[in-house]
Amino acid sequence: MPACTALLISAPSSNQGKTTVTAALARHFVQQGLRVRVFKTGADFIDPMVLQRASRHPVYQLDLWLGGIEDCRELLYRAACEADVILVEGVMGLFDGDPSSADLSAAFGIPVLAVIDGSAMAQTFAAVAHGLQTYRSALPFAGVIANRVNSPRHAAMLLPQNCATPLYATLPAHPDYGLPSRHLGLLQACEIEDLDARLDAAARALQWRVREFPAVSFSAPAPRPATPPLLAGVRIAVARDAAFAFLYQANLDCLQALGATLAFFSPLNDRALPVGADSVYLPGGYPELYLSALQANTALADALRAHHAAGKPMLAECGGMLYLLESLADKDGATGQMVGLLNGRAQMQKSLTALAMQSVALPQGELRGHSFHYSKLDTVLEPIARGICPNGNALQEAVYQQQGLTASYIHFYFPSNPAAIAAIFLP
Repeated sequence: MPACTALLISAPSSNQGKTTVTAALARHFVQQGLRVRVFKTGADFIDPMVLQRASRHPVYQLDLWLGGIEDCRELLYRAACEADVILVEGVMGLFDGDPSSADLSAAFGIPVLAVIDGSAMAQTFAAVAHGLQTYRSALPFAGVIANRVNSPRHAAMLLPQNCATPLYATLPAHPDYGLPSRHLGLLQACEIEDLDARLDAAARALQWRVREFPAVSFSAPAPRPATPPLLAGVRIAVARDAAFAFLYQANLDCLQALGATLAFFSPLNDRALPVGADSVYLPGGYPELYLSALQANTALADALRAHHAAGKPMLAECGGMLYLLESLADKDGATGQMVGLLNGRAQMQKSLTALAMQSVALPQGELRGHSFHYSKLDTVLEPIARGICPNGNALQEAVYQQQGLTASYIHFYFPSNPAAIAAIFLP
């Protein structure tokens, strides 16, 4: 049974600095020559990009609902077999959601290291730390990190010496390692030119108080049937560039485990689909930021229309779906003509329009995923199915299918049903 240092980085709420601290920890351990594996809880594409740069290794989702407990067990076991340190960045606040980050911690005995923004607190910091530690008595709890601390004197106020909650480290507030953001969260790693310098600065700035890190043993997963090669011989063209970057590493692994060959292309720069493409995968991203470039690339739009006219499969998720509409307008009203495979148009809004987990029953099988967008779709298309949120959210995202094209706002998590995904991409 492999064992290694393991910590689940959580917080009282969002916007406490979990990603910055997790990335700083990852880079700190890497600089010590340790093998680091990082996971992200919840449906998130952008934070893992930063965490991958920090750890220098692909980042996977670790989510009890998206993948299930056995998927999580297998991922953790594989990581523990090859890593010295496992870090798991939680989602929202420690006890938020069902299942929550606390549930994941309890399921695998991973101690919680809570990040608390101390910038506007003094002694109340200790009360928040105490509450997180004691709210759920059986929860393994390592301690806290005080983020955005203003000075050594400020740090001394946060946790009195008689407080039972260990203070692992403080991270001073400083613009050198802040991570810039936009409406969907942090900027993508490729957009932050000095990201490595910021990560190095954050790792150096950690002021350690505790250097004993808890070790966790991870049991082997139950044997599972091998994934059948349902996509053997199928060549899938996968869009991947600054406009279409919302890709789960697990989705790519799943396609390859099914036997598919992946060929990446850029809708921003390439004038043709990869040679011999049998199927196309257009993931989400930020097409609204690149309207002019996408509109100007008429050669690729022609290639996508020809692919569709030939009845070949295509999956378009969120931003990928917006790209296939007749037009897309940014929040200021600037409009770009898109591919036109789907009747309809979309307009970016100034506030969030949808955020929820989604489970949807398709003709190919049930798939799980999530929806998170700022756009509003205007279309006469009739959906073949609608998603359901497991947490009672009223959102029911539509899924459209015409010929070989499947399109939805839902970002699907392929390991939730590999056979259904194979059916979607199979020519």
